[in-house]
Amino acid sequence: SFRRSSTSTRQSRHHTQEQSVHNSLQSRTDTIRHRSSARAMDGRKQVVLYPSPGMGHLVSMIELGKVLAARGLAITIVIVSLPFVDTSARGPFLAGVTAANPSISFHCFPQVEVPPLDSDHPEAVTYEVAGLSIPHLRGFLAGASSAVLVVDFFCSIALDVAAELGVHGYCFFTSAAEALAFFLYLPVLHARSAASFREMGEELVHVPGIPVLPATHFPKPLMDRDDPAYRWSLRVSPDLCRSQGIIVNTFRSLEPRAVDAISAGLCTPPGLPTPPVYCIGPLIKSEEVGVKRGHECLAWLDMQPTASVVFLCFGSLGVFDARQIREVAIGLEASGKRFLWVVRSPPNDDPAKKFEEPPEPDLDALLPEGFLERTKGTGLVVKSWAPQRDVLAHGAVGGFVTHCGWNSVLEAVMAGVPMLAWPLYAEQRMNRVFLEEELGLAVAMDGYDKEVVEADQVASKVRWLIDSDGGRVLRERTMAAMRRAKEALVEGGESNLTLTRLVEGWMLP
Repeated sequence: SFRRSSTSTRQSRHHTQEQSVHNSLQSRTDTIRHRSSARAMDGRKQVVLYPSPGMGHLVSMIELGKVLAARGLAITIVIVSLPFVDTSARGPFLAGVTAANPSISFHCFPQVEVPPLDSDHPEAVTYEVAGLSIPHLRGFLAGASSAVLVVDFFCSIALDVAAELGVHGYCFFTSAAEALAFFLYLPVLHARSAASFREMGEELVHVPGIPVLPATHFPKPLMDRDDPAYRWSLRVSPDLCRSQGIIVNTFRSLEPRAVDAISAGLCTPPGLPTPPVYCIGPLIKSEEVGVKRGHECLAWLDMQPTASVVFLCFGSLGVFDARQIREVAIGLEASGKRFLWVVRSPPNDDPAKKFEEPPEPDLDALLPEGFLERTKGTGLVVKSWAPQRDVLAHGAVGGFVTHCGWNSVLEAVMAGVPMLAWPLYAEQRMNRVFLEEELGLAVAMDGYDKEVVEADQVASKVRWLIDSDGGRVLRERTMAAMRRAKEALVEGGESNLTLTRLVEGWMLP
């Protein structure tokens, strides 16, 4: 559980660092904020974006800010901090964004103190922080003359402030439309049965517009009804239904069944209105800020044959224990295929350090003896991080072993790279089902839902992806999805037209 003692310790540990980052970011963005005020005086509409603190959500919201700023809107992104997140890298990242995008400014809210929560899930803290930050948001909006507030899914409580102040309130949903259908329908499922999803086990659950799912595949924070994360999630649907619209990071032709079900009101709880749905994606990182073309892994990829390399990367929170890392290594070597693998240190066993940034991995200790030397000609292991967007866009990459985070999925789609699905947390098991059964863009890694994925399963699936007729068909489907995605974004494309319609509505007096 998140208890006050451990929370206070982490807050104390990061307080000085957080304050330093906060001051640095504020000083770097003051000038830009003044420019934003000047633009408002010149008649530009002000839009405030309110992301949740998670890096994936923040990156998606920044990309939204970029496309809105390109339409002539003045953008301010408000930043909140989680007590267990190390923010040392965030300040330079945001400063880089403002330097490259003068129409975007940032405003940092003071860090709030989170009370004890009877939950093991960081999502519960994320919801709680959004709620505790409401007074800061109310004060900021009251003085900003904002025309529009766009909030992250985890910050849906802020839509109450928008209604209170007469500000147009929208939600930006950073995952799939199929996941949105589920979360909108959650109160219906809650009312239909007294059993928790954990108690339902493998029972199949029906939600309009999406494939049937076993209850075990829903996010872990929703497994128990008495968990604060579950109770917070229950209120998201009515919050969104009272909004003036839901902006989704997808494109309609990728998920037509889910989008149509939502728009038809089939996912909305009885008695609540169905807000308009705006599919404006795919929004992915427009560039890897600060990454040089000569990055080690990109230079290595330049020397590999076309579509020959399997890329393994599991997101900023995706970590495996030492045993699983060894099994992956043995499987990759046995496959005989080229690979680029991002390895992170195993999770810390200390609960107080569970969400802290792990140290650099000790590859000699984690990998089988002689592995790096034996695979020198065919593989490259990168510590902790790689420029994923640029790697996926490289012609040498022929497959992607992914945790199924939606940002990663969209980057793979935009690059036309087929996926092996290895979901780990959040809504990723749901995404796996959507990708495999509905969209046909991925195949599951055998054993992902077991205690460990064995080496022979890794080897066989990697060989299948690169060599088999089934892998070739998967690649062709993904390339077709890539073409549709790019068509959606060009002038006159479905997402481009939807964004134009949304912004033109904001411009009306």
